[in-house]
Amino acid sequence: MLKLGNLTIDTPVVLAPMAGITNAAYRRLCAEQGAGLYVCEMITSRGIVEGDQKSLDMLTFDSRETVRSVQLYGVDPVYVGRAVQLLCDQYGVAHVDLNFGCPVPKVTRKGGGAALPWKRNLLGAILRAAVQAATPYGVQVTMKTRIGIDSAHQTYLDAGRIAEESGAAAIGLHGRTAAQAYSGQADWTTIAALVSHVNIPVLGNGDIWEAGDALRMVAETGCAGVIVGRGCLGRPWLFRDLAVAFAGGEALNLPTLGEVTQVMRRHGELLADLMGEPRGLRDFRKHVPWYLKGFPAGGDLRAALGMVESLSQLDDLLAQLDPTIPFPVAELGAPRGRQGSPRDHIVLPEGWLNDTDGLSADLAAAEIGVSGG
Repeated sequence: MLKLGNLTIDTPVVLAPMAGITNAAYRRLCAEQGAGLYVCEMITSRGIVEGDQKSLDMLTFDSRETVRSVQLYGVDPVYVGRAVQLLCDQYGVAHVDLNFGCPVPKVTRKGGGAALPWKRNLLGAILRAAVQAATPYGVQVTMKTRIGIDSAHQTYLDAGRIAEESGAAAIGLHGRTAAQAYSGQADWTTIAALVSHVNIPVLGNGDIWEAGDALRMVAETGCAGVIVGRGCLGRPWLFRDLAVAFAGGEALNLPTLGEVTQVMRRHGELLADLMGEPRGLRDFRKHVPWYLKGFPAGGDLRAALGMVESLSQLDDLLAQLDPTIPFPVAELGAPRGRQGSPRDHIVLPEGWLNDTDGLSADLAAAEIGVSGG
């Protein structure tokens, strides 16, 4: 189990927020596979406070979500505190995760995401504001970060200390720097170092492609649980495998193409219920290459699935796939989703590295237009 303050998660697994992916339909699909903590897409604190409709629309939860979890992005303690209070009071949220790990240039160049922990005093002020706002509601606050801006500007150990001192229930660490983005291999030794450095739970993130990877990360680092992102793209049954693995069960059989198509159909159905059939099926299209990765499906059929417009059309197309085809074992342990290349230079606000305070910085622009990532 994973204990985050008064919150108990039966399986020590957290679904990482992913823009355009972890909406209520996808969270429901994953939760049907196995227990865990399923976090919605990243939402900007300013968007919540100012009533931005796009941000508020993202605060949609499935009726079966008994533990509502939100990842919040913010750079201003006042906005973050107020947003947390609204989430607790009006949306019944049980867990708030603060994003200090986003490596996207449009965020770091304004001082947000993975750039912000360099400003230690500002980081502490944001965390304290969030914890203070959440405490009356019994809501747990955690944070997620990266090793640092780059190898020369590491922040994760200070971030862990500040999180613990501020009353955060846990800290998640992606074992890459912002400069690495999603390239290369995650450095799990930093996760172990953080575990030794703090007395709050540490959640490890990076390169969890199979259930065995999660068990190995826990064994090698001592982390209290794992955060799974790209590894579940097109494979929501990974949460089933994780639940079985953490319970000490035997490895399950890999799904056949027929079983994969059943999950695809369920995903399309859930998206249609959430968004309406036309929009839901348009949203489904981007998941098709992930589901069929490594399977022999044919270019024409893949193209047709990439243009699917209705559930009936989806049924007709899925029926053309051979249900007996076994899972492509060559895809096991292989990276999924975006990878990209490391960056030689991370764009930061002018003079960002000159001090570690940040409380006097004007970061208003860093709140604009980032809901969802």
